[in-house]
Amino acid sequence: MKVIGVSLLVYALLVAPHEGEFWPFSIYPMFSQAGNPWTRAMVLDVTTKPDSELWERQPLDNRDSDVVAVGDYGVDQIDFSNFVVKTQNWTPSRRSALKEMFGTSAISDERWMVTKVRGELIGKDSVSIEITPYILLTPDSTYLNPNLSGSDYGGQN
Repeated sequence: MKVIGVSLLVYALLVAPHEGEFWPFSIYPMFSQAGNPWTRAMVLDVTTKPDSELWERQPLDNRDSDVVAVGDYGVDQIDFSNFVVKTQNWTPSRRSALKEMFGTSAISDERWMVTKVRGELIGKDSVSIEITPYILLTPDSTYLNPNLSGSDYGGQN
């Protein structure tokens, strides 16, 4: 009984101050969320894409636009992705902040599409990854995807 009590006490002292982060009970997604669906942000250069195809969802395998390397513009990919995925209300100031992350002259003659990329495990050995166009960045404005409902933007449309 004493051995069990001491073991539980040591465990509690190690786990409690670290918010449950004690391997193998880690809060790191690779341990605690394996197999769960995930969402990340990606930017595509859609300058030459026809307007009629701009807002269509597509599988990652059939992507027809080049990926913009956000790191080349001094933007941290993890911070960018967290900003896009976790923002609930896309107010004009937040859309402007999204564009300003890249610098004032980054989007001069281009059109960039900020997308959400969602992946999920299908069966035991396959992954489905779908790109959803979210916000179009142009030199003079930002546009929300008109095909998404207000709830997709946290009530903003």
